[in-house]
Amino acid sequence: MLSWSIYLLIPLALAAVAGVLVLGLVNLAAGGSPQRSQKLMQMRVLLQFAAIVLIMITIFFMRR
Repeated sequence: MLSWSIYLLIPLALAAVAGVLVLGLVNLAAGGSPQRSQKLMQMRVLLQFAAIVLIMITIFFMRR
């Protein structure tokens, strides 16, 4: 059985993805540094991967 803490991690991971996405859009709209945009997109991809892994782990253990 999963502990209640994993259920808190999923919304936090999704909020982190959304936050980095918003930061990237703000940087793009403000004409910010292309290097910063690249780093934000890399961070977004990593956070999306972590969120998907957490969701898949949760689904796997909920079926047991």
